[in-house]
Amino acid sequence: MTKKRKHQEDFQKVKLKVGKKKPKLENATDTTFKTKTIQIPEQLKEDGLLTAQNRKLNIKDLLSQMHHYSPGVKQNALLGLKELLSQYPFIIDAHLSSIISEVAAVFTDKDAGVRGAAVHLLQFLASKIRAEQIAPFFPLVSAHLSSAMTHISVGIQEDSLKVLDVLLEAYPALLTDRSVILLKNFVELISHQQLSKRLKSREKLSWMLSVNPNRRVTSQQWRLNVLIRLKKFLQAVVDGSNEIEDEGLQEQKDSPHSGRNPICISWKVHANNQQHIQLYENGGLRPKINSSFRLRSLASVMDSAEKGLSSAENLKGFIEIIIPLLIECWIEASPAQSAPILGNLLESDSQQLMQQVLSIIHLLWKLTKRQDETYKMEVWLRMNYLVDFKHHFMRSFPYYLQETVRHKKKDSWKGNKCCMTPSNSVDHLLLNLTLCDIMVSLASASTLQADSGWLDMIRKFVTDTLQDGSRLNSKQVNRLLGVTWRLMQIQQNKVATEPLIKAVYTLYQQRNLLLPVRTLLLKFFSRVYQKEDLRTQRIRSRSKVLSRWLAGLPQQLALLGLRNPELSNQLIDIIHSAASRSNKELLQSLQATADQIYDPLDGTLVLLPAEAQRRLVQLVYFLPCLPASLLACLSRCCIMGRMSSELAATLIGILRMRSSFAGWKCQVQDNSVNDVDYFSFLFSTLIGFSREELTSLQGLRGKPHISQTQLSPVRLYLTDLDQFLHHWAVTEMICHSLSTIPSQSQCFDILQTGICKYLVGLVVIPDSTAGSVLCAINKLLDQACILSENLHKFLASCCYSLLYFLLTLDKEDAEHVQKRDMLWGSCISALALLPRLLRVMLQSLQVSRICREELPVVAQLLRLLMQHGQLRSHMMTNEFLVQQIIKDIMTLKSGEVQEQWLTDLHYCFNIYLASHPQGPGPMNTVY
Repeated sequence: MTKKRKHQEDFQKVKLKVGKKKPKLENATDTTFKTKTIQIPEQLKEDGLLTAQNRKLNIKDLLSQMHHYSPGVKQNALLGLKELLSQYPFIIDAHLSSIISEVAAVFTDKDAGVRGAAVHLLQFLASKIRAEQIAPFFPLVSAHLSSAMTHISVGIQEDSLKVLDVLLEAYPALLTDRSVILLKNFVELISHQQLSKRLKSREKLSWMLSVNPNRRVTSQQWRLNVLIRLKKFLQAVVDGSNEIEDEGLQEQKDSPHSGRNPICISWKVHANNQQHIQLYENGGLRPKINSSFRLRSLASVMDSAEKGLSSAENLKGFIEIIIPLLIECWIEASPAQSAPILGNLLESDSQQLMQQVLSIIHLLWKLTKRQDETYKMEVWLRMNYLVDFKHHFMRSFPYYLQETVRHKKKDSWKGNKCCMTPSNSVDHLLLNLTLCDIMVSLASASTLQADSGWLDMIRKFVTDTLQDGSRLNSKQVNRLLGVTWRLMQIQQNKVATEPLIKAVYTLYQQRNLLLPVRTLLLKFFSRVYQKEDLRTQRIRSRSKVLSRWLAGLPQQLALLGLRNPELSNQLIDIIHSAASRSNKELLQSLQATADQIYDPLDGTLVLLPAEAQRRLVQLVYFLPCLPASLLACLSRCCIMGRMSSELAATLIGILRMRSSFAGWKCQVQDNSVNDVDYFSFLFSTLIGFSREELTSLQGLRGKPHISQTQLSPVRLYLTDLDQFLHHWAVTEMICHSLSTIPSQSQCFDILQTGICKYLVGLVVIPDSTAGSVLCAINKLLDQACILSENLHKFLASCCYSLLYFLLTLDKEDAEHVQKRDMLWGSCISALALLPRLLRVMLQSLQVSRICREELPVVAQLLRLLMQHGQLRSHMMTNEFLVQQIIKDIMTLKSGEVQEQWLTDLHYCFNIYLASHPQGPGPMNTVY
């Protein structure tokens, strides 16, 4: 019993009571949990955007339907894909890889509707996807394009050209990187290899044009379509090459002076051997140094297939294949095959095909010019193709477009016959010019005798076209002038070149030419002139037509004016180039039209922009003679403000260098600038106003344009701030030019005579003129100069009028406040240099004649003069006069309360004059 109870005590059973919860076990697991909602509105919103509006399909559904067996489903998927991507363009970046791969895969689909929808979608994607985005996937696109171009199905081949058009328009650089494969595809589109038994042993298989009767278009039209794309492709290759020179009037490599750019040097930086000037041969932005070594380009380490047409081997191989095929196309379309009776008249379709043939050959010729061994390539082309070109291309040259003319009903007696006439339109001109460009590239001076026959045909065609070229556009003129330039290089004697230059000049003389055409003609003549001028004097034979053209340029510039600033700039550049070379005919013409060009009212100088004005000012240096009439025009140009003060200073400096006072050690041109005319120019420019303008100012009275005082007979005309600052800047350059004249005393006498003759006695004088005269007096004055009494009185009146204007100036008048420092400095400097001038001014201060309102101004002026350090000694000398003026003021103010300004005046007099203090005192006083 005892043991049982012990056992029960160890394992006691817990008794549960009704209504009580069962207690938790110590090792029980807590299974409770909490939940919270997660909101993802952006993800739900994007999922909604991924569905098209019509069929509620997202991007994944549409892409999956691209693999459907039904053409209708695939076409609808393409249409839905375009609709979805046009509404939500951001989807393109997220699914670019899938979109490109699926669209490219249907380039070779059997259904025409699917292929058409794919082309439209590709055209849409090309406007949305940048080249750098599609570049990683472009090999796949190119592979599908090649598969479509070489497909056995005729319809797929035709649609592949549409795909090619889209890619050429949007991604030409990416497409031309795979030129080797695509060029072979182009060849296979229009030809096939000859696999006859007699050709199997040859190393190179020949190609021949293919004819497929299953096509919807004729064989000739199909070849035209393919050749148009091939031309676009080759044009993209040419445009992608930076080394190829553009057609027309571009600098030739054989010119030793072509492409020279001047090195801009700041002489202030390099002065006193502070920095060494590195000179390069043919310097410019890219200095070149003669060296027999040549760096190998990166293209030389690539595989031949990767280099494409940049490899001479690949280019030769493609030329050997395509040129025979192009000649066959030409033979089929040539007038001799279609209608021998018509001679060189072409139908529209034939003309288009022949134009594409020549354009492709012309582009291939341009690609050969970027090869390292250009001369060897040209010899190879001439040796292999010149005979065929002469036989097929030049046999019916020049070509004209056939035009069908139907007669009216009233001419029924003539029947319904068609009249074949050479068209007067210029549609055929590009064909002939392209042929000329190809042929002249095969000729040279060494082969002139062998090629004289067909070269004469081209020369006659070019001459006739230029002489009757009123309807030529800029592209045609550019090609025409390019052929002309090449002909002049092949045969450089005057007998051959003079008719060509004359024909170009005939076109140049025509009116109402387009600006691009006129620009090309100017560039051509400029280039011919520079080429002619580079020849030595021993063999130089100046072209009469070229001299006549140069002589007419200044007159054209004077008549052109502001109607065409771009053309005026080109004329100025050519005139400057010829003038710097001392061309006699041009300098004579420039001298005759100088008065028109530099007319201050409506001349070319004041009408053109600043940069053109700078070039025209530089032309003044080259003028043979500078007569008085021209100097008068130049003076007015300087002071009228229609060109900048810096440019006016440059013009003044140029005239100083042309004068006899420039200090040249060598003999200069005689009688270029007369001394009297030069002084007249300097004095007129210093005054800043013409005699007529000064006369018209004499009738002005009162504010706001006139500042007057009762103590001075001179009233000031207040100029505008811009006019004042311009005149002041010009005055500084005039003063510098006057100071460089060796005999300063004689120069001062001339200036004094001019002032007394033209300014003394005037009642109204511009403030800028008064300040400029004082500046010139300060610059030229020395101990040997003697001033007349009239000049003393005039200068004293000007000084007091200017000082009175400055002291009564309202501080809120921002325009005239900026004149204060310049006018104050000129007045104080003149009074300090001329003690007699200060005495005359003090003697003129008769305060008994003025009103009481002006007394504070006189008192302030006396106080400032006594405080100024430079004038203190002179004021001490005139102590009696100052004291007398103060007494007169006190007399007028007697019986009144003494004001502060009068107290300040007494204080200054007692401090500075009455006690005679020693020492310089303050050098300047702020008023």
